[in-house]
This record gives sequence, C-alpha cells and structure tokens, in this order.
Amino acid sequence: MTAFYPSDQFGYSTLLTDRELDLLADLRTVLEADVQPLLADHWEAGEFPSEIVPKLVELDLMNRGTSALCGGFRNFELARTDASVATFYNAQSGLFRTSVNLGGSPEQVAALDAKITRFEYTGVFALTEPDHGSDIAGGLATTARRTGDTWVLNGRKRWIGGASSADVLAVFARDEADGQVKAFLVPTDAPGVTLQKIQRKTSLRIMQNADIDLVNVRVGETDRLQRINSFKDVAALLRSMRSDVAWIATGLQAGAYEAALRYVKTREQFGRPIASFQLTQQKLATMLGNVTASLGLVVRLTQQQEAGVFTEENSALAKMFCCERMRHTVALAREVVGGNGITLDTDVARFHADAEAVYSYEGTHEINSLIVGRAVTGHSAFL
Repeated sequence: MTAFYPSDQFGYSTLLTDRELDLLADLRTVLEADVQPLLADHWEAGEFPSEIVPKLVELDLMNRGTSALCGGFRNFELARTDASVATFYNAQSGLFRTSVNLGGSPEQVAALDAKITRFEYTGVFALTEPDHGSDIAGGLATTARRTGDTWVLNGRKRWIGGASSADVLAVFARDEADGQVKAFLVPTDAPGVTLQKIQRKTSLRIMQNADIDLVNVRVGETDRLQRINSFKDVAALLRSMRSDVAWIATGLQAGAYEAALRYVKTREQFGRPIASFQLTQQKLATMLGNVTASLGLVVRLTQQQEAGVFTEENSALAKMFCCERMRHTVALAREVVGGNGITLDTDVARFHADAEAVYSYEGTHEINSLIVGRAVTGHSAFL
C-alpha cells in the first residue's frame, strides 16, 4: 500500500479515519492543481494569489474535519505545499477562530463561529507591535479607554498577516483603567484604522503582512471579546495556537524533504543519479528522521489536547523542537539540491526561505525554551 505521505515513515496518518483521509485527499487535489502552479511567480512578486481562496473555502475544511488530529494534518498538508498558504489559512482557522471561540462570550461564539468556518466573517490576530514582540506580555503599548459603552483604541500593530483582506482585526490593547489586556473586534475599514503592507521581505513573501495604525478608533462594548480580561487569558489562546505552528513547521520540512527527494532521483552527476551517492542518502535519512520525530511530537500533543490536556510547556516544546528540526531539514534539502536549490523551480528555495519566518513567529525559539525551562525547573529565567 502506498503511504499517504512519502515523509510519514511511521504511518502516523493511519490514525485518521477514511473520511478524514478523503478530506485531505480533496485538499491535496486543489493544492496540486490550483495552488502549486502559482506559487513560484507569486513568491517572486511578493503577492498573494487571491484566486485560490474560493477554491480553499469550497472545501469546507473546518466543518468537514472530524477530529483535532485531522485539523493538524490539514495544516501539515497545506504547509508541505507552501508555508504562506498554510499561514493564511491558519490565520482564519487557528488564530482568529481560537480568539473568538476561547475569548468570546457564549453568545459571541454562537453568533460568529459558523460564519468564521465558512469564511463569511474573516479576521486576523493583532497582538504584536513595532516595539514589542517577545516582551508583549508586559510591554503591550496599544491602549483602550472606555467611555460608557464605547472603547477608544490607540496604538500600532506589526506583522499582522492577512489583515488587508480581513473583515476585522482581533486587536489586543491595555485597558487604561486597570492595566489589564482586553481584546476587540475592530473592522478594518473603521475610521482611524490605517493598514500598510510590509515590503522587502525575504521570507513568507506570498503572505501579506501589515503595519497597522490605530488612532482614536471607536468600538462598542459588544465588540469586545468578553472572556479576555488579562494577559493570562491571552496566554491560554497561545497554548492552542502554538500547536498549529508546530504542525506547520512539520509540514514545511516534509515539503522540503519530498522536493529534495524528487530532485535527487532525477538529477545525474558523474553518470549516475545523485540519489545513489552515500552522502546524499545520509542527508535524506537525517531529513526523514527530523520529519518523523516532529510528526510524533505533534500527533501526541494534539491527542493530549483533544483529551482536554493543555499545558503551556508542551505547546512551547513542540513549537521549539519542530522549528529547530525544520531549520535543519530545509538546510539539508538546499544542500543536496546544490546550486539549483537557490532557484524557485525546485521548490526547495521557497521552503528554505520561508522556514525563517515560521521559526520566529508565535514565540521565538528562546522564549519557548524559557517556558519549557520554567516548567521543568520551577524557576523563571524571564527578565
């Protein structure tokens, strides 16, 4: 029997049901036919292929998925094709949906979730700022001031992926009254909101990231996510979101490995395929080991979370480890493809460059390491 993924050496995908595998097969068909052919040109141009969005929406992936594990493999499948496409989809299915479902009141969830899953109501997660990334817990500078049933927001956000095509921004701001972090659903066309595309990126070029200015932006109390009342509540969101990023990192390295494997089977030097050389095979084996270890970690993490076990250190460990293995894997993939590995034609260059963004977003390697270290030692090393 042919493996569902060439990089799934231990057969983790066999844990999925036939229905879930059918869903992923449908997704793969769209990715191969409608997405893959557009990637190189759009990556080079730094533009997102908006024509792929209706095709992804038609698959109804969020409603057809029957388990959290299927959702993880959905991110894996997207990322093994392209990290920007996976990041774009996860901005809606992971970051924004999680913000509403965990941060909103039961009434807000009931009113919005079905629209979110159908992409009828699109949003993005607007937490990081120009001067605050890793220190956002204590450094968040965007402010919110309440007057009656209206809030006035002022501040700036940075690196907000997908903001230009979204209906709303899930903006995190510090309440001037109590100093605690709150979250608000802010329409992207609200007076006082200005979005500007971040230019000159060398990673995730397809993904459109934005700088956002908020100047006296007014939103109602009904647009505040009612269950986010401190950064502790934001941290609860991040516990879930980091597992999604670990899946994306695993899928990205699978895509790099599979692209390199295809290449070395056809590329000949010294009169024979370079796949037949010992050093090439050693590097392929190392890449496959990295993917296999990462898959084992994210599968088990997702199984725990589906059983109701959410721990900050486990999510951080997964993000930290899978991204580190990803960085190693894409470097080896670039290496075995040689000079052609820096062109977009082999796909390896795209994976190699995009890995750098995934390595840093949703918590840097250092921050996630300290979260794990605090848990295992009982001592916080955060300054």
